[in-house]
Amino acid sequence: MAVHITSLNSGSNGNCYYIGNSTEAVLIDAGISCRETEKRMKRLGLEISVVKAIFVTHEHADHITGISVLSKKHSLPVYITDATMRASRISVAPSLLHSFTAGSTISIGNLQVTAFKKYHDASDPHSFMVSDGQVNIGIITDIGHACKEVVNCFTQCHAVFLESNYCDDMLANSDYPWHLKKRISSDHGHLSNAAALELFTSYRSRHLSHLILSHLSKNNNKPELVNELFSAQAGGTKIVVASRYEESELFFVDGKEVEGNEMLQLNKTTRIQSKDNSQLSLF
Repeated sequence: MAVHITSLNSGSNGNCYYIGNSTEAVLIDAGISCRETEKRMKRLGLEISVVKAIFVTHEHADHITGISVLSKKHSLPVYITDATMRASRISVAPSLLHSFTAGSTISIGNLQVTAFKKYHDASDPHSFMVSDGQVNIGIITDIGHACKEVVNCFTQCHAVFLESNYCDDMLANSDYPWHLKKRISSDHGHLSNAAALELFTSYRSRHLSHLILSHLSKNNNKPELVNELFSAQAGGTKIVVASRYEESELFFVDGKEVEGNEMLQLNKTTRIQSKDNSQLSLF
């Protein structure tokens, strides 16, 4: 059975990602209004009643703006860490509020959502992998660098929403103040095109059928540039650049091996290592 995925919006003006099957779905973040979320899902032929929960990556406004209204109107449970909840100050009914911790896996019907820590300038930021037991979808945005948890998730995924936030040259030559440039490019900031491309070319599996490049900077990146960079290295992986203005196409990920994706030259247990050369463990 295929997993259905779409970006309902991606960028500093709002982030919301849909992952589901024929009977249930989850939203990762809800950074656009409830009305806009409903409208975009309807255009894709998706029923809001299929959404069973919202999972929150961190407290920045572009990830939480629509949560309170969406949760209240549709009685949607919100999964959020205690620290992120305190920092966000969103309003969620106590009966709909659920906490999680890094490494935990939460079942939403036939979907399993696994949280893992990430590096970003927020109180307690997390990324997620959503699985139906056969197909794994990674949601990896707002990360300062590809730490071992990110790499670990990426190698297991059949499709990934991956941040490709800025072009190094565009950021360096922008009129942003120095402290903001440093924040964006730090290990707790955002992932550059170059770093995202390195992650993709080094650690994709034979089964990575879809790569949705996400959270592009409006001022320090260009969709055409990102598409060109990744398409040149795509192999059999479908490259999609998520929009900051509209929903993407609805994609169906079936988990089959992708023709054109070559095996890595190095064995993963050798290549995928942390900075201290310790082997990574799987979720």
